[in-house]
Amino acid sequence: MAQRHVPQWLKSVLELGPVFGFLIAYFWFKDDIFTLGGQDYSAFVAVTAVFVPVFLASMLAIWWLTGAIGRMQVFTAVVLIVMGGLTVWFNDDRFVKLKPTLIYGVFGAILGVGLLLGRSWLRYVMEELMPLEDEGWMQLTRRVTGFFFGMALLNIAIWQLMSEQTFVLWDTVGQLVATFAFFIAQAGLIQKYSTAEED
Repeated sequence: MAQRHVPQWLKSVLELGPVFGFLIAYFWFKDDIFTLGGQDYSAFVAVTAVFVPVFLASMLAIWWLTGAIGRMQVFTAVVLIVMGGLTVWFNDDRFVKLKPTLIYGVFGAILGVGLLLGRSWLRYVMEELMPLEDEGWMQLTRRVTGFFFGMALLNIAIWQLMSEQTFVLWDTVGQLVATFAFFIAQAGLIQKYSTAEED
């Protein structure tokens, strides 16, 4: 399928809509218990059971509208299906709460292997968004690798040490804010090594 352009606002709605839908649904039903087949489910598990197919439907819509979908999105979807499925199957929210740590940890490990080989595998994913010199890509990749490992550990700390409500806010809003702030902080590096004017 040929890649097509769609309005950025529509793509953002499809990407973030399910996440904020999860946030709203959780806080709406957080004190409720749902019973199905004689089994009681907390609001977190019940909302997760609805969130997974909604998220997959939004990804399918993005693919249908644009004709393309990113490798990271595919990997995230696979992890979500597995961990979300285990959460509902075993009625145990620890699986889906571990999901961000797995995703960040795997991404960090992949980039780390590339660095050991003297390569920036981040470049293959983001080069079209911001063309940089080779040294710029290596420095940015080292920073992103550290950021991913830091986020993986931070997720465990928030999950283990704080309330479920705090974790949900972290999982839906906090990670987005942290990622946005991290890349804003890289503005100096990106400007220093940018090749946009040369292109």
